[in-house]
Amino acid sequence: MSRIFLDTNFFIYVLEGAGRHAARTQQLLRAFAARKDEVMTSVMSLGEVLVGPLYHGDHALAQRYRQMMRTSGITILPFVEQATESFARIRAGGAIKSPDAIQLATAGHAGCDLFLTNDERLTGVRVKGIQFITSFDRAPV
Repeated sequence: MSRIFLDTNFFIYVLEGAGRHAARTQQLLRAFAARKDEVMTSVMSLGEVLVGPLYHGDHALAQRYRQMMRTSGITILPFVEQATESFARIRAGGAIKSPDAIQLATAGHAGCDLFLTNDERLTGVRVKGIQFITSFDRAPV
């Protein structure tokens, strides 16, 4: 069993994606369930996935996101004060923007084994508390 943090784009591929990314995210979800992995994300992900649907007035899609993230066995982690120093260190490097730094700091604070993203800029970042950061395609699952 592993502790796996899913970045925002994972959820977009699950609900809106087609083709290779959607198929891969579904495959990963099945593997996580079979292994009884602890799957998590942050409140930042929930906020980010709601932007597009709410901007376009697609309240049904916004509700599907809320429902998927609240009822699928995925833990939604808060951004807590104890993660702020890690956030600041990540941001001080200059290359990572605040939303991504919040995701990474939250995952690090939670002690994640694996952080999955399709943002290649994040795969080279080292964060205390995260063992491995990689893309969905290269996930060792």
